[in-house]
Amino acid sequence: MHELPVIQKTYDLIKWYIPIINKMPKHHKFGLGDRITLFLYQLLEDLIIARYTNDKVLLLENLNAKLAVLRHQSRLLLDFELVEEARYIHINTQLHEIGNEIGGWLKQQKQQQKPKIRPA
Repeated sequence: MHELPVIQKTYDLIKWYIPIINKMPKHHKFGLGDRITLFLYQLLEDLIIARYTNDKVLLLENLNAKLAVLRHQSRLLLDFELVEEARYIHINTQLHEIGNEIGGWLKQQKQQQKPKIRPA
């Protein structure tokens, strides 16, 4: 099945990220780890829903906000020394790429919503 690149990138990030979260100490895995996991799965679900929704703008704007939360949660993993810096850089790069994809999609949707002005 052909997926939108942003959906595939999110799917790939989940496959890469979840095993790292599962190896975290329990006192972090069941707090921050669970929140990150939930946000990742929700991000994927919302992207798939956005693909099939007519009015995508609000949903895509919400996805941008969720992505910002996910970036901060991921940075906490580095600050708590739960991931190595190289892994954090990879996570951050992937989240940045996903954000760029969502931003481009959002821009395209907003342009499509602009009313067409007909010459008189």
